[in-house]
Amino acid sequence: MKDYKPITREAFMQFFRDEDKLNELSPDDRIEIFSTILLGSSDITQALLEEVLKDYNVSNLEVIDAKDGNEGLV
Repeated sequence: MKDYKPITREAFMQFFRDEDKLNELSPDDRIEIFSTILLGSSDITQALLEEVLKDYNVSNLEVIDAKDGNEGLV
């Protein structure tokens, strides 16, 4: 990893909550953050995925809770 200036949690969250600062991030930056920020599989729930789809007005996908692991996002 490259050298970087350490920031506090508070500074990071202040940046994250500042829409003008977020707009400085590229679409690729945003996808990278979105796809790597969660700790693990236990963070990815049906409720969270449904909320994300709702927040982004995605109406062409549905989350299915499949206990046998043979189904997923449709």
